[in-house]
Amino acid sequence: MAGRKSSTFTEVELEFMQIFWEHGEMSSEEIQNILHTQGRELTDGTIRKVLGILLKKGHLKRERRGRSFYYLPSEVKEKANGRMILDLLNRAFSGSIPSMVATLLDCRDLKPDDLEAIKMMIIEHEKEELN
Repeated sequence: MAGRKSSTFTEVELEFMQIFWEHGEMSSEEIQNILHTQGRELTDGTIRKVLGILLKKGHLKRERRGRSFYYLPSEVKEKANGRMILDLLNRAFSGSIPSMVATLLDCRDLKPDDLEAIKMMIIEHEKEELN
């Protein structure tokens, strides 16, 4: 039974989810191999514990095949990213989108191409809102 979905991830939970979003369904052994190739040496017990937490939080689903469990994300990356952004917006910026955007613009060294891309997104969003 899946638990309540938490909109936030710990650092290691997000690391696991990024792997699942990139590779899809995997066993704990397969995720351990991927982590190993990334220079992360986690014990089988630690991996199973993180997988259990992600299952309980509702971020993963699993199914048994023979003697192994296979895990897969219960939602797409874009939806999870949206939940995390909304959580940050509400907790850190009291729901103020202009404050959040101003902080992002102030704390990052944006290139002209980045600013142009942001302007184009705003124009597209305004067009969609009119339709």
